[in-house]
Amino acid sequence: MADVAKDLASGTVGGAAQLIVGHPFDTIKVKLQSQPTPAPGQAPRYSGAIDAVKQTVAAEGPRGLFKGMGAPLATVAALNAVLFTARGQMEGLFRSEAGVPLTISQQFVCGAGAGFAVAFLACPTELIKCRLQAQGGLASATTTGSVLAAVKYGGPMDVAHHVLRSEGGTRGLFKGLVPTFAREVPGNAMMFAAYEAFKRFLAGGSDTSSLGQGSLIMAGGVAGATFWGIVYPTDVVKSVLQVDDYKNPKYTGSMDVFRKILKSEGVKGLYKGFGPAMARSVPANAACFLAYEMTRSSLG
Repeated sequence: MADVAKDLASGTVGGAAQLIVGHPFDTIKVKLQSQPTPAPGQAPRYSGAIDAVKQTVAAEGPRGLFKGMGAPLATVAALNAVLFTARGQMEGLFRSEAGVPLTISQQFVCGAGAGFAVAFLACPTELIKCRLQAQGGLASATTTGSVLAAVKYGGPMDVAHHVLRSEGGTRGLFKGLVPTFAREVPGNAMMFAAYEAFKRFLAGGSDTSSLGQGSLIMAGGVAGATFWGIVYPTDVVKSVLQVDDYKNPKYTGSMDVFRKILKSEGVKGLYKGFGPAMARSVPANAACFLAYEMTRSSLG
């Protein structure tokens, strides 16, 4: 079986594991990120992650925590297949001969290249997911006049049809591409470098083939935490921009989002939802890397 096919299959399994474990945390993250800034003297829609969970379950039931999962579930194979396959192909460019491990700096470059490739697919997928996850909070908020608040999407395809019909066609699906690049390129560079570095730390050298499942879970968790710890503010900017109203926009672009968040909420505004993101990153990425490694190993 060719290496490309192995990476495609393994990335698909890893992505599915990551999505199932992490999506409820991601829903809460997006709700906290996209809630409008309260007027002076008024409390925010959600006081924190626990409050967001309580309100979501009360209003929509437990299934509300999985809202928007259809879009990434439909594309999880492609997203993770592209990520791991692009990484594998770049590793092949750096590797002088079969079986020779790459340096950590080379793994960093491979991760950056994989992040660049996956950003083109991640952007429209995340736009659809964020619209579905955020619409409950936007519809209930009284501090925004967003037309999105009045829109009730029936599902991922409904979001895609609405954007293609009313928000500039295909270009509308790529709203937020710049902050997606700013998240995926450095984030994946650091994630894959951290994953390999921690595996070598646990193994006591560059040969990590003898590591057990527990060690792979730990390395995957560290990698996920590294990803979000590095790029979280860019994810906030991306989410805010992607749920902004097309007809009556509050923001002109990524830098405008960044400046207005800093002005109105300070640095802490760039870390809204950070708790759920970090709580998600460790188990979700641990599941992803473990599933990838086990599938890859089983394929030879």
